[in-house]
Amino acid sequence: MKKLLNTLFVTQPDIYLSLDGDNVVLLKENEKLGRLPLHNLEAIVSFGYTGASPALMGYCAERSISIAFLTKSGRFLARVVGESRGNVILRKTQYRISENEEESTKIARNFIVGKIYNNKWILERIAREHSLRVDVEQFKAVSKFLSVILQEVRNCDNLESLRGWEGQAAINYNKLFDQMILQQKDSFTFQGRSRRPPKDNVNAMLSFAYTLLANDVSAALETVGLDAYVGFMHQDRPGRASLALDLMEELRGIYADRFVLSLINRREMTADGFYKKENGAVLMTDEARQLFLRAWQKKKQEKITHPYLGEKISWGLVPYAQALLLARFLRGDLDEYPPFLWK
Repeated sequence: MKKLLNTLFVTQPDIYLSLDGDNVVLLKENEKLGRLPLHNLEAIVSFGYTGASPALMGYCAERSISIAFLTKSGRFLARVVGESRGNVILRKTQYRISENEEESTKIARNFIVGKIYNNKWILERIAREHSLRVDVEQFKAVSKFLSVILQEVRNCDNLESLRGWEGQAAINYNKLFDQMILQQKDSFTFQGRSRRPPKDNVNAMLSFAYTLLANDVSAALETVGLDAYVGFMHQDRPGRASLALDLMEELRGIYADRFVLSLINRREMTADGFYKKENGAVLMTDEARQLFLRAWQKKKQEKITHPYLGEKISWGLVPYAQALLLARFLRGDLDEYPPFLWK
């Protein structure tokens, strides 16, 4: 159980939620594990299948306290809300901004500031911790160039320029990705990003990690009442969760890339876990995919201190924290959206 920004996160999958007076009670096999007043809550997010009592759902619906249900792995299932009040205003604000390039750019550039800042931190940390195994001067040069791009991004006033600077930052960061692979160099190399389909073992892992991250971010956005399919930087397309792709930009490197690198460098994933199809696509075996998923869930349980909120949370709750902050900005509670800047 974790209370964050007036949202109660129930992360144990076997907890049943019930109502007692004006309080939510957390039960496990009829044993009372916790009790929290509802008048301070804006939302409840439950990871698991056990569920909640009709009395609690009715109480929360009447008082505009949403209850979101997700699987234990974080896939969004459903959301219980009452009459459309706050959320319809929130979504109307989201839709309005998405149609205004100037306002969209103000939000989108903070996503990209977070992405470039975090990628710069990754490079600096690798250069510091593995100075004998990487080209330190090259890493420093790219880090310095990313600092220049950061200033340009902060001053961007249109999406075309923003996408251009983001592309330049990504190209220079990716040039060093192969050097960050410190083990199993015969089986894991990176010569550039290949997506549909992935052409090598590293790209197969990156694509899978980005898919998992996008699903987690989509669930977080739906949980707080935002439309995951209407973005500010990524253009709307049928079936594409554009806002999820926007919000996950700042987490790609610090969350997904580092996760993939750790699996390779710790030798948790090996060449035996991949195979190539006739069209050149490289895929993971079922066994490797299960290993990857178990490691992903373990990663989500690791505790960190959120750099903006100053609270200790798990990595798995970071997308929810950022979605909540974005919703608060759109409601006018924050002057600007604070990106996740890892330290």
